[in-house]
Amino acid sequence: MFDNLLKLVTENASDAIINNNAIPNEKNNEAINLTSNSIFDTLKSQASGGNMNDILSMFNSGSSSSVNNAISSNVVQSLSSKLNIEPQQAQSVANTLIPQVMNQLVKKTNDPSDSSFDLKDIMGSLGGNMGGLDSLFK
Repeated sequence: MFDNLLKLVTENASDAIINNNAIPNEKNNEAINLTSNSIFDTLKSQASGGNMNDILSMFNSGSSSSVNNAISSNVVQSLSSKLNIEPQQAQSVANTLIPQVMNQLVKKTNDPSDSSFDLKDIMGSLGGNMGGLDSLFK
């Protein structure tokens, strides 16, 4: 899952990261990797914290403000602390990039003709306690 997520972030990074003067060109790949890791780590954290219903809701309805807010917050913190980007600039990156990436992730997951993301595989790679939700995937 992570490799496909990294590819998805890379495909959407042009405005938020690549063409962003606040991020030096030599740091573009690092910013993309940090963003991808932040998304994945936040989803894992949400899953292990028992927030599977919100994650599933995000994939079913296309929205979960609590999950997206947690992802954005993690991206901002990561970019600010690890790349020394001003928090306002990091927030701008998150505000631009996270909705694009998450919308495409949900769309690709729900598209039967697109095998790049599979909900069962995503949930398996996130771990966490599925608490009876695993029956949805049988």
